[in-house]
Amino acid sequence: MGVNIWGCDDGRMGDASSMEIWWLVNIRATLIALIFITISHFSKKFYVRFFAASTSSSSSSSSSSSSSSSSLLSSALNLPSASSPNSRSRIPEIVNDSDLKFLIDNLDEKCNDEEKWENVIDKKNNFLSYRAKCCKPKDRPLKYLSTTVFESCSPDLLRDFYMDNDYRKQWDKTVIDHMQLQVDTTTGIEIGRTVKKFPLLTPREYVLAWRLWEGRDRSFYCFIKECEHPSAPRQKKYVRVEYFRSGWQIRKVPGRDASEIRMFHQEDAGLNVEMAKLAFAKGIWSYLCKMDNALHNYSAISHPRTGSSVSAVTLIRKVPPEIDARTGTPFSSLSGSVASDDESRKKKLLRRPSKKFVAKSLLLLGGVVYLFRARSALGGKVTVAYIIRKLRRRGGDSSSQSNPS
Repeated sequence: MGVNIWGCDDGRMGDASSMEIWWLVNIRATLIALIFITISHFSKKFYVRFFAASTSSSSSSSSSSSSSSSSLLSSALNLPSASSPNSRSRIPEIVNDSDLKFLIDNLDEKCNDEEKWENVIDKKNNFLSYRAKCCKPKDRPLKYLSTTVFESCSPDLLRDFYMDNDYRKQWDKTVIDHMQLQVDTTTGIEIGRTVKKFPLLTPREYVLAWRLWEGRDRSFYCFIKECEHPSAPRQKKYVRVEYFRSGWQIRKVPGRDASEIRMFHQEDAGLNVEMAKLAFAKGIWSYLCKMDNALHNYSAISHPRTGSSVSAVTLIRKVPPEIDARTGTPFSSLSGSVASDDESRKKKLLRRPSKKFVAKSLLLLGGVVYLFRARSALGGKVTVAYIIRKLRRRGGDSSSQSNPS
């Protein structure tokens, strides 16, 4: 009952039972299946590698073509590349001479005569003086006008100090980050991004454009406003300030080693109006004292810029003649000087009656009341008349001494 499995004639390997035949067939089928699986696996692996290589080459070519097309679009629209934030390509004239005229009109309070101004603070020490007032325009954020006088400071130094954002990060603890985004060497416009922290609130993000001008009297102007920039996309962890208008004029105080900065400021940082006024009134003076210390340190140390050497300061423009002819507001308009403040306070003190004169006037009034309410005895009336006459004489002497001619 043998079966010749291997086809041998002598049948030496062919005699086996039915169980052995089943195992031999099963092993043969298993070997064939393993060989088939191995071949299919390697062919699939080879196919995947080949397909991935072809896909990556095609995607790289498409990405290079898309990047080249995007760079062409960016250059056509005068937009900077995200990989080069300090690109000096052309910026649309976001800040122009009309903004300068708007700034000067606000500093001279020529925009709206119906605005009701409220005095916020008036303080000074031996190194600086500061005044500020505010008003609430209709459908607009709070508007501030302020004047600060820094002693022992030149206008050029004060201008450089205000525009040095790298140094500001060292002394101004409200500034979390600042980065220059773009400078246009043609128009002199600079764009930057600043992040500031507010107590108990989400940090505010400012993307701003600014430009500087120089007047014929060596005064300096700067106007700043909000803008958008492709290198500064919005982030959920910050609140983007949507409305920002601010500017200043720096000039020398006549006859003194001092400089004055008049500032107009208006922004919507998403704060309650009354809370913003209170925070400003309570915190601005200590902030200015810290600024004054930083200013005097700034003049004593070297401060190389870590960013681009080209900025709005190095690209400052001249004030147009038709606008420059309108400038020249006298110093007594808003700020005055420390000397004029002292004189006005002395005049107020001279107008005030002395304490002795007030006390004697009250005694005189009491004597008159007693005279009309007293009895009609002749001795009492004579005594009261004598007291009144003495009080009048002494009151006249004290008033003549307190108000010399």
